[in-house]
Amino acid sequence: MRKFLHFIDNISEWTGRIFSWTIVFMTLLVVIEVIRRYIFNSPSIWAFEITIMLYSFYFMIVAAYTLLHGGHVAIDIIYVNLRPRKRIILDVISYVIFFFPFLLVVLYVGISFAASSWSIHETSWSIFGPPVYPVKTIIPVASFMLILQGFSILVRKLHTFK
Repeated sequence: MRKFLHFIDNISEWTGRIFSWTIVFMTLLVVIEVIRRYIFNSPSIWAFEITIMLYSFYFMIVAAYTLLHGGHVAIDIIYVNLRPRKRIILDVISYVIFFFPFLLVVLYVGISFAASSWSIHETSWSIFGPPVYPVKTIIPVASFMLILQGFSILVRKLHTFK
């Protein structure tokens, strides 16, 4: 079991490390677009949409990495005042009642959402019209990765509680 949990953590770790570079490309794209727009008075029709797609991809694909490193937003008002054992109980309850059910719904809906988009080869509504189905595919992929990482964290918390 430890090897499997370590494998899950490694997937999240390396996915986050590799795809966190997306933010560099997105930043360069925005800088180039700002220079084109304000210095050369020649804005592009594609930069805005590509930036949105890159950020969507980035935001979703590094979510499991963020969960692995405890970087998601949490309400610590109650949590900080609890003893370690009660923190684990609260974590287990919140994972079982909120985290996993929510992500299972997102995974289920995301699969049908992406499949529908692929079936019609959906493109954007703009003049540029890039395909959006690759980005929509990231929704179920990221959900699945979050479920795996959540499972890894939950098993470790249960082991610690024991």
